[in-house]
Amino acid sequence: MFETYLPVFLMLGVATLVATLMFTLTSLLGPKKPTPEKMIPYEAGSNTTGARHLRLSVKFYLTAILFVVFDIEAVFLYPWASLFRELGWFGFLEMLLFLTILGVTLVYAWKKGALEWEK
Repeated sequence: MFETYLPVFLMLGVATLVATLMFTLTSLLGPKKPTPEKMIPYEAGSNTTGARHLRLSVKFYLTAILFVVFDIEAVFLYPWASLFRELGWFGFLEMLLFLTILGVTLVYAWKKGALEWEK
């Protein structure tokens, strides 16, 4: 049974070794010129001014959740596309139903204004 998983363990070992080697070499050999501007905390491309405990808009969270939902749903298309011919008409109709539900959900979110950032 070990020989079945040997390529996977070998790949994980090589990937870990390469990542560790790259991180170590860039940390040791890379240029280090710290300046006061480089040492300040960086967030979202702008300086942190004002209150630090401001609550973000619900629109931000709604957009993030919609992105994750539709991104995850798009992942389901890849296995279906790779098995398209084997699934036949039943698989096609099932995916058509899935995409219809996804489309209705997108239209609903659009009509509710969930995709509008500012109003």
